[in-house]
Amino acid sequence: MNATPRPQGTADTAAPAHPQFRPGRAIAHTTGAFGSGHPHRSDGRPPQTPRGARHPGPHGGPGTSPPVPGPPACPPALRGLFPALCALLLALFSWQVAAHGPVRALDERLGRAVAASAFPGGLAQFLSDLGNATVAVPVLVAAMAVSVLRSRAPRRWPPVLGAALAMAAVPALVVPLKSWIARPGPPAMAASGAHGGFFPSGHTATAAVAYGAAALLVLLPAGAPRGRRVLTAACVVLNAGVGIGLVRRGYHWPLDVLGGWCLSGVLLWALASVLTRPARGGPRRPDRRPPRASTAPGPPGP
Repeated sequence: MNATPRPQGTADTAAPAHPQFRPGRAIAHTTGAFGSGHPHRSDGRPPQTPRGARHPGPHGGPGTSPPVPGPPACPPALRGLFPALCALLLALFSWQVAAHGPVRALDERLGRAVAASAFPGGLAQFLSDLGNATVAVPVLVAAMAVSVLRSRAPRRWPPVLGAALAMAAVPALVVPLKSWIARPGPPAMAASGAHGGFFPSGHTATAAVAYGAAALLVLLPAGAPRGRRVLTAACVVLNAGVGIGLVRRGYHWPLDVLGGWCLSGVLLWALASVLTRPARGGPRRPDRRPPRASTAPGPPGP
């Protein structure tokens, strides 16, 4: 196929032409104009690349795209809030019971109402029996055995020893408090010959520490978050049932149960602090600050 030759004189004799003014391109680069600052995007839309969505990190360093959320850090001042609240409530309840305060009078009226309620007596007896040491302590021993079998040395023994000490601290703290306050029991217990030593409830504290420590040993070192939530909710419901059963059967007043929960809350918090403490000589936490760029001159190029 033959192509028509282009005349050579056209390119040589043509007059030089100036660049044509294009207002659309010029306005896009004008400062303050709509869509300015984006040479190839004059419609003002944000860029869709991940680089445009990055946020600068601390010290002016490059951030992530997008920022990766980490676990919320609990301030040191809030870590001791739970045991302090438990200890404060235990002191308040002990003062009201020992001084025959208005809280004690309200507590006794509530206890009589619960004991006369329509809650099934057989279920209440079964729930109250779960607070016996012959039932709760074997559950804790089984959890301790599971923790020892699945852990590696030398980290297998501190959690088990911590749980054993928490369980041994229950009678060491409950018995002196009962002897000091010497609170009379409900009418059902008074009729059976028991006259004093009901605050705080030893059955409540035994159940809370045994079942709570077992849950910490089984799920705190490893386990899915959903499994932890389920077992934690089950532990709370179980201990609530033990308290309701003790009050319904007339073995304790409601304040006795609350005092046992406050005491066990301090012990479980101490055990959780031991279990979550990092091992000595373990891997160090990475530095959160980004690496700073070196100011030393590089090697000369070729």
